[in-house]
Amino acid sequence: MAASLRFNGKPFGLQQQLPSKSLSKHAPKWVTIRCSATAPTRRYSITLLPGDGIGPEVISVAKSALVLAGSLEGIEFGFKEMPMGGAALDLTGVPLPEETLSSAKQSDAVLLGAIGGYKWDKNEKHLKPETGLLQLREGLKVFANLRPATVLPQLVEASTLKKEVAEGVDLMVVRELTGGIYFGKPRGFSKNENGEEVGFNTEVYAAHEIDRIARVAFETARKRRGKLCSVDKANVLEASMFWRKRVIAIASEYPDIELSHMYVDNAAMQLVRDPKQFDTIVTNNIFGDILSDEASMITGSIGMLPSASLGESGPGLFEPIHGSAPDIAGQDKANPLATVLSAAMLLKYGLGEEKAAQRIEAAVMDALNRGFRTGDIHSAGHKLVGCKEMGEEVMKSIESKTPAAAV
Repeated sequence: MAASLRFNGKPFGLQQQLPSKSLSKHAPKWVTIRCSATAPTRRYSITLLPGDGIGPEVISVAKSALVLAGSLEGIEFGFKEMPMGGAALDLTGVPLPEETLSSAKQSDAVLLGAIGGYKWDKNEKHLKPETGLLQLREGLKVFANLRPATVLPQLVEASTLKKEVAEGVDLMVVRELTGGIYFGKPRGFSKNENGEEVGFNTEVYAAHEIDRIARVAFETARKRRGKLCSVDKANVLEASMFWRKRVIAIASEYPDIELSHMYVDNAAMQLVRDPKQFDTIVTNNIFGDILSDEASMITGSIGMLPSASLGESGPGLFEPIHGSAPDIAGQDKANPLATVLSAAMLLKYGLGEEKAAQRIEAAVMDALNRGFRTGDIHSAGHKLVGCKEMGEEVMKSIESKTPAAAV
């Protein structure tokens, strides 16, 4: 179900709606890019959200990868770049302009770079870049976040764990994305009976929210190694007790999947102690946020990990799980591979274009095999390159590698 949640195969027309006047000076029109390698037979519209910090740099590389891989598979893309996050705050005063959300909804898929930065850290909550991301996820109704964490053989030495612990790790975190404590109500600030100021949030899940993410997780496990671990805090939290109850109920639909349960504190420990025990993990919004970042560091760098956010219909949202890294923004130091691999997930999960996705995945592996490394994954004996050069090497590999070479 994870890969079949969506197949957006509708044709892309050139007569797309333009943004309103408030953004028309800054937001480009749809730009259709054609390549002559293969006559295009399928057309898709992609909304690009470069965002802040290193976002524009990595999105530029991923866009080029999409165009080249697509041209080799007879695919034509129409791209529309829109502001979001801090860039949108500076331009329009809000982190997610209505025109940006409208463009995202009308496209076949959305590719996001990164948002946030020191400049906006002290903003009120509704004016923070991160609020725009939550609004985008809610607006697109993408409830299932797939975050793979795989230790590539070329990068096993980059892991902070011992080689024998990290080698062979290949897991998928399926995170519920639009419920739980990030969205639950009531929430806010108040005073208690003693007149002391308090802040509060609510962890709440309805049965249908748990059921649908559980089914995505079971289907994902079925396509992998048939093992699913549900992570909760059912020994303390009522919401987690209900979560476990519903996951067990859905498990009856998947007798071929081995289901286990683990408290989140133990799961955090086990990810470091023995990560190879995990195949697929399903968990709520906040636990998934934390555990997937922990899992990312097992791989050696958060700059290597993509993600896909999917719903029952409509466009999916694809993004690297790293942040905007303002300290290195504009210095050609960013690792673009997580965004490039997010573009591959866009092709695979968002558009059903498996061969084009495999071209990109194979190209990333080939560039690494040829010894190219950005600073975050660099080690002795390899060539240190910047964001642009890594992108150029990936493009060379896309041209020279066939989908069958994907690893």
